[in-house]
Amino acid sequence: MPVHPDSHFVTADWLLRHIDDPDVITVDGSWHMPAAGRSGRADYVAGHIPGAVFFDLDAIADTASPLPHMLPAPEAFAAAVGALGIRETQTIVVYDSVGLFSAARVWWSFRIMGARDVVLLDGGLPAWIAEGLPLEAGEPSRAPAVFTPRFDPAAVRSFEEVKAALGGGTQIVDARSAARFYGREPEPRAGLRSGHMPGAVSLPFGETIEGGRLKSAADLQALFAARGIDPDKPVIASCGSGVSAAVIALALDVVGARDVAIYDGSWTEWGGRSDAPVVTA
Repeated sequence: MPVHPDSHFVTADWLLRHIDDPDVITVDGSWHMPAAGRSGRADYVAGHIPGAVFFDLDAIADTASPLPHMLPAPEAFAAAVGALGIRETQTIVVYDSVGLFSAARVWWSFRIMGARDVVLLDGGLPAWIAEGLPLEAGEPSRAPAVFTPRFDPAAVRSFEEVKAALGGGTQIVDARSAARFYGREPEPRAGLRSGHMPGAVSLPFGETIEGGRLKSAADLQALFAARGIDPDKPVIASCGSGVSAAVIALALDVVGARDVAIYDGSWTEWGGRSDAPVVTA
């Protein structure tokens, strides 16, 4: 397995030097909110890093659930990514087309499913393009591989687990916008109540990012401290549908937090249930 100096990110130059290494695989995890009018797959087909495979968040999911892109069973995840030619023993380099957004969810998914070395391309596809590096179009295929999963159930939380954690020692960090958190604007998905969980802390995921890259560890520490978030205590990250919560999980991991989980159903589930407490103050 090739050595990279950072445990979370690699540079475009590093990836270019290792792009043909059989122990390295590049994964395009582009995904956009429905209202964005963009398709992650269309972005990928139009132009991606040479040799990259496309991870479809909506397809590599529990498609039987009414909630969007919920984690699939470990065996289903393994079959899907194995069909893409991915092994859990490879260095898996994940990126997306906007810099840092949905790639964090893909990074988190591989990690909790047992991949040994998952990193993000610093700055994503925009950084690759800014370096004048090549793209390829279409949908190339790779030979299938065997991905052996080792699922970490402690990294994900259900509705019942989050509800039971309210008012306890676990911090709930909400990655949605402040306007959505405080109920000042409607949810983008119809039929959901506006507001937040009692006791939750608002930290819009975009505040952890600057110029398409995650902020430095020092800046993240300062941001968490300003919001009263203690990385040494348990955290459950939530958002609209479990995507941007992964950016918060990534940021916490960078500063050394070790007890971080994502509420997979997030507000799409919470805001749609009559038995879920919702506040706006």
